[in-house]
Amino acid sequence: MGKIERQISEGVTKYYWYPGEKADWIRGALTILGGGLLFALIYVVTKNSLIAAVIAGTAVQAVVGAYLGRRDAAGLSEFHDPAAERREAVIDGTRAAWRGTLQGLLCAGSAILVLNVPHQGFLADWVLPFVPSIVGALAHSGGMLWERLAQEVTADQASAAAAAAAEADAEAPTKALEAA
Repeated sequence: MGKIERQISEGVTKYYWYPGEKADWIRGALTILGGGLLFALIYVVTKNSLIAAVIAGTAVQAVVGAYLGRRDAAGLSEFHDPAAERREAVIDGTRAAWRGTLQGLLCAGSAILVLNVPHQGFLADWVLPFVPSIVGALAHSGGMLWERLAQEVTADQASAAAAAAAEADAEAPTKALEAA
């Protein structure tokens, strides 16, 4: 949960609470801005708003999907025992629900954007509105897989380091006996 503090007067402070962290909101704004700039660039190059909407929506969905997938995987790896820490379990569930809501709204917004540009034909009406959402869902799965693989590599490195330390400790008495 993010917080903004404003000093109204001496001894009076007003607090504004918002969901998520400030860095996440900045990343989101930059991603949407990047999607808008990509739309403008593709529209200038191709003079086709349908292609620009599909490509820009797909790019935004891919970036957001991968980021939210990594956050979901990190949240799952840090999941707490619900019986012992109910409050932490509720917080983790609330964050996951918030990320899911944001991704769902972004999917709907991408489909609406693609449907509202001038177009005609079966492909433009029934297939292209789903492309950004499908890419976003695949990127979400890819982000979760990427985070999970990174966690497994870290765990493998930690177990290898522990095995090397145990082997070094086992050799120390042998070397001491050889020296004597």
